Amino acid sequence: MGRGRAKAKQTKVARELKYGTHDIDLERLRQELGSGDEPVAEVEADDPADGPVGR
Repeated sequence: MGRGRAKAKQTKVARELKYGTHDIDLERLRQELGSGDEPVAEVEADDPADGPVGR
């Protein structure tokens, strides 16, 4: 008992996060993710098909 207000508050906050309109600062997001205009070097993964045949 006594959880009604807490649950209602949680539900309200969850709805605001889910359905609320949020302004997204794409430039700031790019900076945080370290995404710039410079090309990213691709790392080749080892292909198991190129390995030794049989054990």
